[in-house]
Amino acid sequence: MRETVRFEVAPEESGRRIDIVLAEHVSHLSRALLAKEVSAGRVRLNCQAVKASRRVAAGDVVEGVVEPGACLTARPEAIPLAIVYRDRDLAVIDKPAGLVVHPAAGRRGGTLANGLVHLFPDASFGGGEQRPGIVHRLDKNTSGLMVVALNAAAHADLQRQLAERSMERTYIAVAKGHMDAPSGTIDIPIGRDPSNRIRMAAHGVAPRQAQTSYEVVEILTGYTLVKATLHTGRTHQIRVHFSALGHPLLGDLVYGGPRHPGLDRQFLHATDLALRSPTTGRLLVFSSPLPCDLQSALDVLRRSA
Repeated sequence: MRETVRFEVAPEESGRRIDIVLAEHVSHLSRALLAKEVSAGRVRLNCQAVKASRRVAAGDVVEGVVEPGACLTARPEAIPLAIVYRDRDLAVIDKPAGLVVHPAAGRRGGTLANGLVHLFPDASFGGGEQRPGIVHRLDKNTSGLMVVALNAAAHADLQRQLAERSMERTYIAVAKGHMDAPSGTIDIPIGRDPSNRIRMAAHGVAPRQAQTSYEVVEILTGYTLVKATLHTGRTHQIRVHFSALGHPLLGDLVYGGPRHPGLDRQFLHATDLALRSPTTGRLLVFSSPLPCDLQSALDVLRRSA
């Protein structure tokens, strides 16, 4: 159940507490738990034991081993998963809305990770026992395509593609109102909401660079259907970015979006995914149609036009 951690502090992280920076890199574990790991000397700064309140500088190396405990281990569960593609290195999943990606404090089962361990019992997985194979995440109530790694080498390569921004992740969303331009790039840093830790916020606490490109697909009465492409992967990034522009997503009550009859989540679906095979380098391209609840909501909006 141990998980090895090692990363170099980025320039934008300089001057922040080590436990806060660590919590962003190991986001499936609580900051309180990680602070204890730092205080116990199991996570070190430049090979030295430090207090959890220690400030870091660009280029510092944070490394060590964290022990989150058995309650956060993804144990096998027979959870139905829609497999779009599978080879020896990876699988592409079409995640339904309502499914949490991996165990965390307060939720030890019923996640996509539990289903992966059951479905691929012989996989060597990268990512640790809490998030086996997980390369990137989708919010609980966001549906669509995710890639998972089936061995450690593939996990490292797919994470590299994410870091280099060569993996393409495109979403379909309905935003309130009409965009000022038919396409554009939203470049607004995102951090924790200072008044609500479960929310993120534009220019929030300890903000990190976040960039989303968008393209208008269809103009509706009072709304806009857009394609949004991630260039970074911050928590709730698309939701926060469109809300910051004054165009919150339909159904996204957390970020100020309007309610819609019959829709109990944000209108956001990961529709397109493109990546390179870790073994062959071949380009793999996948797409996913809108699920029934989002398609029904879109049909209603189109009829009201």
